[in-house]
Amino acid sequence: MSVIPFSQALRERTRTGHGESEGAGFMHDLMTGVGTRDDYIALVAQHYFVYEALEAAATRFVNDPDAAPFINEQLTRLPALESDLEFLVGPDWREKIHAVPATERYVARIREVEAEGWGGGFVAHHYTRYLGDLSGGQAIGRLMSRYFGFETNGILFYLFDQIADPRAFKDTYREQLDAADWETDESERVIDEVITAYRLNTDLFEDLAAAKAAA
Repeated sequence: MSVIPFSQALRERTRTGHGESEGAGFMHDLMTGVGTRDDYIALVAQHYFVYEALEAAATRFVNDPDAAPFINEQLTRLPALESDLEFLVGPDWREKIHAVPATERYVARIREVEAEGWGGGFVAHHYTRYLGDLSGGQAIGRLMSRYFGFETNGILFYLFDQIADPRAFKDTYREQLDAADWETDESERVIDEVITAYRLNTDLFEDLAAAKAAA
C-alpha cells in the first residue's frame, strides 16, 4: 500500500476549510466587483497585522529544524504591505488602521505558537498564508488592478518579484513538507493548526463584512 505524501494529505484534509475561507461573502463581493476600494483597504490593513506577527515569528524560528527550511526572504510581505498602505491611506496610515476582533485572535494565535517554540505550528501558519498568496492571491491582485486601476502601487503585496516561477516554488515547498521529519502525532497537529488558520482567516472576512454592515 502506497503512503500518501504529507503535502497531499494536508491539502485533502484542509480542502473544506480552504474553500470556506475563499468563499466568504466579503471576499466574494471583492472578487466579483461588488466590493469597494475601502473594502480592499480594510483587507490590506488586516493582512498587515497578520504578517507583522508571522514575520516577527520567523525571526524566532530561523534556526528551528522544523521551520527553518521554509523561511525564505523571497516570501517576505511586510515591506510591500507598508508601501501599499502608504499609497492607499496616506503617510499616517499607522494611525488610521485597526484590527478587527478576528484579526486580533489570529495574531494572538501566531504569537502563542511562537511563545511555545512550536516549529510545526509556525509552518502551518506559514503554509496557509504564503502558498495561498502564491496561488489564489495572484488572481486577487489581478482583479484589484482591474477594478481599482492599480498598476503596482496598491497591489505590491501580491507581486512576488523575487520569485520567477511561483509554480516551481510551490512544488519545492511541498517537497519540503514531504521531507519534514514529523511523527504521525506531530503531522496531525500541524494539519489541525492549518485548519485553525483557515478558520481564523474566514472569521477575519466575516468580521470585515460585519464592520461594513454596521458602518
